[in-house]
Amino acid sequence: MNFNTSFKKLAKENWGIVLFALVLFASRSSFADWYVVPTGSMLPTIVEGDRIFVDKMAYRLEVPFTDIEIMQTGEPKRGDIVVFNSEKAGNRLVKRLIGEPGDRVAMSQNRLTINGVEVTYSARKNTFQKTEHLDNVEHVVQFLPVAETRDSFAEVTVPQGHYLVLGDNRNNSADSRYYGFVPAIEIQGRAKKILVSLNPENYYIPRTERFNIPLI
Repeated sequence: MNFNTSFKKLAKENWGIVLFALVLFASRSSFADWYVVPTGSMLPTIVEGDRIFVDKMAYRLEVPFTDIEIMQTGEPKRGDIVVFNSEKAGNRLVKRLIGEPGDRVAMSQNRLTINGVEVTYSARKNTFQKTEHLDNVEHVVQFLPVAETRDSFAEVTVPQGHYLVLGDNRNNSADSRYYGFVPAIEIQGRAKKILVSLNPENYYIPRTERFNIPLI
């Protein structure tokens, strides 16, 4: 039996498995995916070891395995947690979307001003944390003291087709303060929930209390 005959026989006998694999990978490419969070830049919202569910159809539908857009399905909004492939960082990142195209954004000692309006913050029991109110999105941000932090910047205007993003762990996040504005084409989807969480500092024991937690 030659190679071509063996290959055809193998493909015929296992076509169901092959089809399932293609559908699975195409779905992960275009519709939904999960992402393992390796750093603490989004603490306390997302912690190291969380596996987050990413809705890849939140903003656009693409041809599987490509960046070719079929149709636009939505616009990233202030307060969204977005996952994007950063060319400047050379890595996939997850951050909080703060500035939309055309927004004027400034920061003074970790307090944001957007379009001339100061963002409000509510105190929490943890003195290093506050509740940040972004339009209708309320979420916790963290301000741990560090030796050098970029807690202030002069007003900038977000260019068309770009977004300004920050980590919820404000003093320990490499975000738009370091890499600049994020092009819309780099945004892969919106993080919707934590699926599961494994503790990398304790033999990857599951953190069951963090299973199936909504992020929005």
